[in-house]
Amino acid sequence: MEKNNNTTNNYEQEIDVLALFKVVFRAKWRILTFVVLATLLAGMVTFKLTPQYIATATLLIEAEQAKAVSFEEIYGLNSNQKEYYLTQFEVIKSDSKAREVITKLNLSEHPDFISKPSLIGELKSYLKGVIPFLPTQDSDDLLSLEEQQEQRMLELLDKFKSRLSVNPINKTQLVNISFESSDRRLAALVANTIGEVYIESQIKAKLGITQQASSWLNTRLSQLRIQLDNSEAKLQQFREQQGLVDIEGIAGLVTQEIEQISSQLVAVRAEKNKLQSISRVISEYGDLDVELLGNMPEITSHKVIQDVKREVILVERKVSDLSEVYGEKHPKMISAKAELAAVKLNLNKQIKGLVSGIQKELNRVSRTVLALERDLNEIRNKYQDITSKETTYNQLKRDVETNRKIFDTFLSRSKETEVTSDFTAATARFTDRAYAPKLPAKPNKKLIIILAFIVSLVFAVGMCLIFDVLNDTVKSKFDVESKTSQRMLGIIPFVKLSRKEKLPIHAYLDDNFKKFSEAVRTFRTSLLITQTERDLKVITVTSSSPSEGKTTTSINLAMSLAQVGSVLLIDADLRKPSIGKRFDIPAFQPGLSNLIVGTKTITECIVKDELSKLSILSSGQVPSNPLELLSSDDFIQTLDELKTRFDHIIIDTPPTQAVSDSLVIAKYSDSVVYVVKADSTRVKAINAGVERLFESKAHIAGIVLNQFDMRKATEDQEYGYYDYHDYTDTQNA
Repeated sequence: MEKNNNTTNNYEQEIDVLALFKVVFRAKWRILTFVVLATLLAGMVTFKLTPQYIATATLLIEAEQAKAVSFEEIYGLNSNQKEYYLTQFEVIKSDSKAREVITKLNLSEHPDFISKPSLIGELKSYLKGVIPFLPTQDSDDLLSLEEQQEQRMLELLDKFKSRLSVNPINKTQLVNISFESSDRRLAALVANTIGEVYIESQIKAKLGITQQASSWLNTRLSQLRIQLDNSEAKLQQFREQQGLVDIEGIAGLVTQEIEQISSQLVAVRAEKNKLQSISRVISEYGDLDVELLGNMPEITSHKVIQDVKREVILVERKVSDLSEVYGEKHPKMISAKAELAAVKLNLNKQIKGLVSGIQKELNRVSRTVLALERDLNEIRNKYQDITSKETTYNQLKRDVETNRKIFDTFLSRSKETEVTSDFTAATARFTDRAYAPKLPAKPNKKLIIILAFIVSLVFAVGMCLIFDVLNDTVKSKFDVESKTSQRMLGIIPFVKLSRKEKLPIHAYLDDNFKKFSEAVRTFRTSLLITQTERDLKVITVTSSSPSEGKTTTSINLAMSLAQVGSVLLIDADLRKPSIGKRFDIPAFQPGLSNLIVGTKTITECIVKDELSKLSILSSGQVPSNPLELLSSDDFIQTLDELKTRFDHIIIDTPPTQAVSDSLVIAKYSDSVVYVVKADSTRVKAINAGVERLFESKAHIAGIVLNQFDMRKATEDQEYGYYDYHDYTDTQNA
């Protein structure tokens, strides 16, 4: 099932492409004519164009400039940036460079730059001479000479820059300078001159910067020299006022003295504290308790006391040893005890002497502490004074050193600038100079002609397709059935006649109009076959608007039906009747209006056409109220009576969009035939007319496509209309 759907879609797409191709094929001669004319016109214009030559010079703009000494600090250049190159490209294209080239080469006298009078200007001058009240003085005449020259220069700049192109080569430092001119030598000369002017301007700009830098450095150098001298004078004056020789050495000595006195003071204070603690203990125990004083740690720790106590211990050990050998009265024991008593006496004596000397030592140490503290304060004050002087000295010294460094830097830059002030290395140079081209760059005549042919062809085909899409008229059976949803009853071909010639009233019966006759027969057969389920007595023929051929269709349908039965043709267009004129029926002949009113009988109103055996009921006298007359019961009665006398009744009615007469008549008809002029009537008008008929409850048999051009046959060939006609013609031949 899916395969069948795909096949159907492909078929429909193929049909659409084929339809587009046929649209183009129908208009092939118009398309070809347009393409040929457009190509010829393009060729004529192209061969009249002046050949233009383009010469190109190539410049190298260096990223790092050639230099003898580093000057980036002075120039402030940052050529590594992308903006630098973009700036240089714009400088090359600038008005100032263009002015220099125009003046240098005197381009104002060259034919490419001489203004030619335009058609509008010539017309304006002519009108001023012909019409007297127009102002004869031009606005340019009111300008001063300088303003006129400047305006002329602006015109030259516009023309010059329109011919100039500056194109950088991607990912390189190269730039192409191209100029277009009708003179090939001038094109090369201008391209080279632009590069030379740019290079010269860069050199001048650099020299100017160098000179400005040198002048500024010299001025600044004088100021810095004065500033340095002043700072040195202040430093020397401070030295003399303070009598300074080596302030760093003096400050070092004072620092050492402070350290030494501080250390001595710490030691003496420790000794003082120790003596004070002993003195407090002695004050607590008293001077007489020698044994108790001898056990004090502060006393026993003294070296003299320790030595004496050590001696006491030795003598006591000796007495103890002798007591084990000798008795109490032994001379050695007596001698040893005497020695022990003498040693203990010496210990007490030493303890008492030590106790009495501690206070004296404490007084001495206290005096020493006070002296050291006084010396330390004096040295500290002296150090602060020296430090203050050193700070001021260092500040003055730093000013001198800073001023000297700045002065030396500017002095070296000034010397460098003086040495290299005449250095003229360019930031750009030619890699290739422009040369006079041998062949013009444009116009490319062959390409223009080919493009003109292609563009005109595409344009013509496109316009043809667009017009076909925008054309919402009915052109084929496919259009009838798809756009109006109505049955196609037949196609009546367009009969080509001379301007003064009209289609004969009996063309259907004329052998000279075989295709026309066969088309009418096909239409008649289709109508009868499609309406077999209905009693096809009364057939109304109408259209959307006038001049679509409904009257011709009515007449020829009636003649074709007259060959198989009795037929009455009624002209129900009571506003603009035409059937009577076509059959040369006199205007006074009574007709439909007389019959409805009842002033005449049927026999008196009907006229017989002997050649076609057709009965004709003309409109008769034109009434003032056609719609009321056709809406009356008398019209219905008249129509019923006519049905009894004829096999078929064909009623020609007014267009549906003009009046409502056809809608009234269609209600009393068995079927309605809607006539549409091929490739003329818009679908919207057709659908509006058909809708009005539906609203009036009329039965529409189908649509007849009238005045169809056989040469434009497309889809309808698939339905056999034209093949059938050709076959019939062959058989009749």
